[in-house]
Amino acid sequence: MQKTTSEKVSKTAPAKNAGVERFLAVRTRTEALAAPLSAEDMCVQSMPDVSPTKWHLAHTTWFFETFILQNFDPDYKVFDETYNYLFNSYYEAVGERHPRDRRGMITRPPVAEVINYRNYVTNAVAGLVEREQNPEVMRLLELGCHHEQQHQELLLTDIKHVLYQNPLKPAYSNSPADPPVSAPKINWQSLEAGIYEIGCPGESFSFDCEGPRHKVYLEHFEIADRPVTGGEYLEFIKDNGYRNHDLWLADGWTLLGETNQTCPLYWEQGDNGWEAFTMRGMVPLNLGEPVGHLNYYEAEAFARWAGARLPTEAEHEVMAVNQGIFEPGMVWEWTASAYLPYPGFKPASGAVGEYNGKFMSGQMVLRGGSGATPKDHWRPTYRNFFYPSSQWQFSGLRLAK
Repeated sequence: MQKTTSEKVSKTAPAKNAGVERFLAVRTRTEALAAPLSAEDMCVQSMPDVSPTKWHLAHTTWFFETFILQNFDPDYKVFDETYNYLFNSYYEAVGERHPRDRRGMITRPPVAEVINYRNYVTNAVAGLVEREQNPEVMRLLELGCHHEQQHQELLLTDIKHVLYQNPLKPAYSNSPADPPVSAPKINWQSLEAGIYEIGCPGESFSFDCEGPRHKVYLEHFEIADRPVTGGEYLEFIKDNGYRNHDLWLADGWTLLGETNQTCPLYWEQGDNGWEAFTMRGMVPLNLGEPVGHLNYYEAEAFARWAGARLPTEAEHEVMAVNQGIFEPGMVWEWTASAYLPYPGFKPASGAVGEYNGKFMSGQMVLRGGSGATPKDHWRPTYRNFFYPSSQWQFSGLRLAK
């Protein structure tokens, strides 16, 4: 068996700069997440939305090389000119790129060469930041760390989908499965009507789409104190929820007709009842855990079946802040809000301005964080967003009324 990626990473001198320390910690965690995987695992693209692990390792490196080293280190020599085409994601200003749905075709460079690339860029970035305290470099370094943490979550989400396609249903992790849990009864948290502020206040890092901070008026509402569980969702299935067109938005009902879907992604009916594919392989469905891997249409249909609705993103954020909920949950939670700019939003200048703003079309906001979200990356103002049909993310729901 090949060496793990973490074993291959070269040692860097101890950092003297807090920004460098964080940068090295983030880089090391990405490689640790990839360590359980073989080179074969890392090259597979199981559907267009999924990127191979090798691509995540390379793209996050390309980000630092492109936006920091090439712009601020006059002595830096690019590792390989072809990587700008292979590992650019969607930055039009940077040049042409390999099609997203064909990233699994990039069998070369091999994984070992991508690890060499990571080492080369990691050491160059650390050296540059140690030498120079350029404020713009530090800003981009922080952005790059949060960008890589986004890809850490995507790496886990994507490899789960990859491994599920294998008929052996192999586990990513050999740690024991979580014991069955019982969810407490839902308690409804109430918030009075009034004017509230949402958006990042600006004292710490945030993505540009989280601001500007602004006022919103909210009617009186209630929100559940926990997400919907697998057991509760199973009741929806047993009540023919997937066959009752009255519960579904038109696009969701059309999608059901095209896919013949009858349960969440990764759920299967085995000889001994319902099972779910997890990072630990196939396990009995844990009825007390939050239901995951729902698309927006499933979440909306369940809420309607339950006599409730999805919260708006403003309701979710205000309640999270007021109730002191500052830790990611087990699943991202769909909201009823479209991903649109806040009043006064302006994307950043230059290529990094393509980071969020140009995706404000046809997607829905998710809030709350998941078990795969790094804790020092998440905040109550975080706006995650996916297309309504997206299912492979760790996405569930919380009820409101």
